[in-house]
Amino acid sequence: MELITRKTVAEKLAAHLRHELSLDSLVAWAESALMDSEFDPAHLSTIRDVVARIGVADVRAFGLTWNDCEQLLAQLGYSAQVSIVAR
Repeated sequence: MELITRKTVAEKLAAHLRHELSLDSLVAWAESALMDSEFDPAHLSTIRDVVARIGVADVRAFGLTWNDCEQLLAQLGYSAQVSIVAR
């Protein structure tokens, strides 16, 4: 059984923001994590709440905007930064 930490969740959100992980895949991961994984007991409620929020992101009424991601990352103790580079 996988132990989900704040870093684990932040990395999943980062992969989604970098377009390396689709919204459907992110939601599927969150749903699976809620059912089959353990959360770091030191941050249980925060991790559980953030993962649960990600798990409903495929429902139109909830979605997952950039602002949502920023807020979720902040709850986990992280922040998002944007880097613009030439192609």
